[in-house]
Amino acid sequence: MKQGLVYDVNQKPPFGKNLLFALQQFLAIIAATILVPILADGTGTYLSQSAALIGAGVGTLVYLAFTKFKSPVFLGSSFAFILPLATAVTYGYLGIILGSVFAALVYVILAIVIKFAGSEWINKLMPPVIIGPTVALIGLSLSGSAMNNLMNVAANPDNYNLLAILVGIITFFIVIIASVKGNKTMKLFPFIIGVLGGYIIATIITLIGYNACGSEYCKLIDFSIFEGVKNFDNWLPNITFIGAIKDGANQLDGFSGVISLFVAFAPVALVVFAEHVADHKNLSSIIGKDLLKDPGLHRTLLGDGVGSFAGALFGGCPNTTYGESIGCVAITGNASVWTIFAAAIMCIVVAFIYPLIAFVASIPPCIVGGICIALYGFIAVSGLRMFKHVDLDNSKNLFIVAAILVTGLGGLVLNFGKVQITSIACALILGIIVNLVLKPGKAEVTKEVKYENPTEENMFGTQEVKEEKQD
Repeated sequence: MKQGLVYDVNQKPPFGKNLLFALQQFLAIIAATILVPILADGTGTYLSQSAALIGAGVGTLVYLAFTKFKSPVFLGSSFAFILPLATAVTYGYLGIILGSVFAALVYVILAIVIKFAGSEWINKLMPPVIIGPTVALIGLSLSGSAMNNLMNVAANPDNYNLLAILVGIITFFIVIIASVKGNKTMKLFPFIIGVLGGYIIATIITLIGYNACGSEYCKLIDFSIFEGVKNFDNWLPNITFIGAIKDGANQLDGFSGVISLFVAFAPVALVVFAEHVADHKNLSSIIGKDLLKDPGLHRTLLGDGVGSFAGALFGGCPNTTYGESIGCVAITGNASVWTIFAAAIMCIVVAFIYPLIAFVASIPPCIVGGICIALYGFIAVSGLRMFKHVDLDNSKNLFIVAAILVTGLGGLVLNFGKVQITSIACALILGIIVNLVLKPGKAEVTKEVKYENPTEENMFGTQEVKEEKQD
């Protein structure tokens, strides 16, 4: 077991503690998972939040099976497929399923190629000088989303709210205190403590400021969401394959519709491959095991691809490995796949309990933003640590890192009709090209650092462990 981990990949926490760990993973991934169907299908006709949860849970279970329960990461609705999904909903339920088939086929083809060609070429194509800043970029590129939630402007720029910022910052500090200053138990569940603490404060502000005094500015929680519990229709998730059976292929529009769906989904799946590699390299550095070798990149790709298809059958949304889940593993030190398994089951169960769905939906965006400061920050820091031994005094390495960070943070995207290559993919591709052109000879340096006391490797890097004096 890597030092700094509380539970290793194959270790099983006690049942009660594992449920709390699973709840923490659930809270980490829930906001993004249920947001994708809203953005892709604003009418809610074909995609729903509860079905997306089922799809994420099913997809994660499939992924765990394909990776032989060796990769502790949760799969949730992929933001990369929002535009393709928006195209697919115009072709009905069957169009959504067919689009996910094309995305899955790309993963399967890549997995077959890697199975026979090996994955060593990935390490040569994307050494630490490339993959490190790319992982950091994934975390940094999400910072805008975190701040929009924190300021309460994710849905509407006019909703800027100082009280929301205050509650979000307090939530962040609760997470910090629980994670760094708390006792052993608190350190294991900082996100649960942070969400509950922030929710209580937001509730007090809402009840006093809005309900008692009538100030709209103080309405941080919309309790009217819970009124939907009375409507039994809300308790039944809108399962995609059931809708496809009912509607048939009437909206598919023949062969031209099939081609449109292929063009919309297949190239995006090819682009997401790069993020898949980056996520698994990041997770490998956290758990101290190379997932690209064991269980192997071909297995993680098959798990991701087939998991996306299985998830889409239920929830409509193709899945992808979640950085929020990886950040949760890094901060808590719990890398147990049994926690991921429990979180997947929890998603499926919660989808059928509408009061819980309503509670999750009522969590103010500012609290999500406060939590994400830690989650996204740890993703960025994990990436920076991956190339801490890269010699940046070497101008060749400096140009590679500069190309990735500036183009990625600057938002370079390439649009080819309905197909968009994201800024992260563009940055990674440019970094690879620069690396191939410059061919830096000495990519890394070893810097010896001497410590007076024994050291341990944990989520915060190499730290000294001071020996306590005995009386």
